[in-house]
Amino acid sequence: MKGVVLAGGLGKRLYPLTKITNKHLLPVYNLPMIYYPIMTLCEAGINDILIVTGGNSAGEFLRLMGDGRELGLKGLGYTYQKNEGGIADAIYLAKDFVDDDSFCVILGDNILEGSIKEGVSRFKEGAMIFLKEVENPQEYGVAILESDKLIGIVEKPRVPPTNFAVIGVYIYSSDVFQIIGNLTPSERGELEITDVNNEYLRQERLTYKIFDGFWGDAGESVDALLRVNNYVAKRKKEDSNLWRIHPL
Repeated sequence: MKGVVLAGGLGKRLYPLTKITNKHLLPVYNLPMIYYPIMTLCEAGINDILIVTGGNSAGEFLRLMGDGRELGLKGLGYTYQKNEGGIADAIYLAKDFVDDDSFCVILGDNILEGSIKEGVSRFKEGAMIFLKEVENPQEYGVAILESDKLIGIVEKPRVPPTNFAVIGVYIYSSDVFQIIGNLTPSERGELEITDVNNEYLRQERLTYKIFDGFWGDAGESVDALLRVNNYVAKRKKEDSNLWRIHPL
């Protein structure tokens, strides 16, 4: 399985911190933010990774990480997203890299303490999403569940049907590119990842896994970035083995 880290966007919610740099290059405690999703993929056994980025700071990722060997990767590639077309649009740019393989996508500002290895190892085909119970589900894509059965996903509902948010980790078969190619842009002019996942659900090919560990969306706001920094700093001081880089 291959890995794709989405690290584009202008990061306007973190202005002025992102006025001259990409938000995924900002620090989370003692490491650049982009390192954390890469370490999540590595821990799950995925070490052939593509970074999808954009904006004026795209070249800084290459300067920071090079070929990825210092991060324990066998392969690290880069591609450029010219416009902010949404998560699904960014995923489509990985088509040539993925080829016929399955792949795991993780948003570059998602910080996880815990493993996705079980989900990666049991994935067969179709799509898999990860859910996390949160206090503010109305700010995310929210799963509609009947008992343990996933029957739908709604984007930022005013009245959430559950407290289970869809976090920024997704696993897909290579046929996702055909689904994305048939999408119609939403009202905000983007190709929505929720539409992709709901299409897999319509085809009865979408599974899910509850993520039990810590999940933080460090790019959500300046307050969220601070909360994630404080959490990671506390946990690293308690356990120095957390979020460790293992170079080749």
